[in-house]
Amino acid sequence: MNDNSGWQFVDTNILVYAHDISAGDKYIRAKELINELWNSGRGSLSIQVLQEFYVTVVQKVARPMQPRMAAKIISDLSTWRLHAPDVSDVLEAIDIQQRNRLSFWDALIICSAKKPGCVVLFTEDLNSNQLYEGIKVQNPFA
Repeated sequence: MNDNSGWQFVDTNILVYAHDISAGDKYIRAKELINELWNSGRGSLSIQVLQEFYVTVVQKVARPMQPRMAAKIISDLSTWRLHAPDVSDVLEAIDIQQRNRLSFWDALIICSAKKPGCVVLFTEDLNSNQLYEGIKVQNPFA
């Protein structure tokens, strides 16, 4: 169960697992988490996450999704708190990358979680329970 309060950012991998039945246990847990965020109204994403989600579920997973289905999911998710990075965010992500020795893409995700005031970042790409820019990383599969 997700006991966090405040806005909660979902990274691409979690969103993909929630829609990839071939992901097994990760599919089940990610689906539960996404449903919890729908019910609480606390979900947050970025344009980057939606772009990566589309490419991954349509082209890269074991059982690719039809583009129209992926577009419908993206349309539904557009009701969540959404961050659209701009040039200032790219520059801030570079600072985050340098300060924390992360990949640029992970730093941009952290920046996109920070901008709308998220307190949690759900991902399996970073160390669980680590704090970045005041945001707690949680791996829902750990």
